[in-house]
Amino acid sequence: MADIPEPQPKPGEVKVKIRSCGLNRADVAAASGRAHGRVGGKGTVVGSEWAGEIAALGKGVTGLLAGDLMMGSGPAGFAEYAVTDAGRVTRIPANNMIFAQSATLPVALQTMHDAAVTNGRLVAGEAIVMQGASSGVGLIGMQIAKLKGAKLVIGTSTDQGRRARLAEFGAALALDSRDPKWVVQVLEETAAAGVDLIVDQISGYVASHNLAATRILGRIAHVIRLGGMKGEFDFDLHAFRRIEYIGVTFRTSTVEEVSDIVRRSQADLGAAIEAGRMSLPIDREFPIDESPEALEHMSANRHFGNIVLAVCGRRAPPPQSGIQL
Repeated sequence: MADIPEPQPKPGEVKVKIRSCGLNRADVAAASGRAHGRVGGKGTVVGSEWAGEIAALGKGVTGLLAGDLMMGSGPAGFAEYAVTDAGRVTRIPANNMIFAQSATLPVALQTMHDAAVTNGRLVAGEAIVMQGASSGVGLIGMQIAKLKGAKLVIGTSTDQGRRARLAEFGAALALDSRDPKWVVQVLEETAAAGVDLIVDQISGYVASHNLAATRILGRIAHVIRLGGMKGEFDFDLHAFRRIEYIGVTFRTSTVEEVSDIVRRSQADLGAAIEAGRMSLPIDREFPIDESPEALEHMSANRHFGNIVLAVCGRRAPPPQSGIQL
């Protein structure tokens, strides 16, 4: 932990007093000094999603006020204050949702709406496989699929205990991605046709299996690589089944593109969140000064749902120092 200068918003940005932070896989890579192939240096502030109160507005920001309760995404979030583009924040639902719950939602909602709905083009009546379904992003993805009217939602997890809970979040069938027989089970459930869409958070060892489980003219939206950066890929099967293989990431998205992703997901899912139809379980909450332990807990891959860092209480007065990671 260290004291560093308090960040200030530039034009078009907002400064948020952070109350809770959600952990993501990208945070583990950043904290280890390996963020998307780049080596981070000393002083890098980790963290990519959070919830809190607006502390200040940059020039040109309208429709928001200091004190508004917001959740959002952006860099340097494991901190008392963070600054991000105004298009990356949304209001915390007025349904008594606490900061810790709000902090679990931005990245999951934005990532999965972009992957499954915008790029994956999921529509009512289709069948979907969510690879890596027991992560927070996967759990919200299955709920989005149900909300959009998917006729069949299948989730995968390598842990038997986590598979047993996937039905709570919309899965009609829970499979083990490490067992190659999962493809046979998918084909049995779809009259040998395969699913319309696979949202892939594993890649690596399931790449060719995904092709076999996807119908002719189906889609695969590739999001994360929990199973490895490389793996066998059956190019002939890909061509034979005429599968559309779609890469999804925020890393090469412009500020305007990310703002559009946030706007679309909020417009499509905001009412369901407000009504309590979508939520994520909190596996464990750590104080921010135990963030190394929190990141280690995520790296161990034994959690179900989200891990949260508590910066300070919901109504606690702002501290005088700027403690950041």
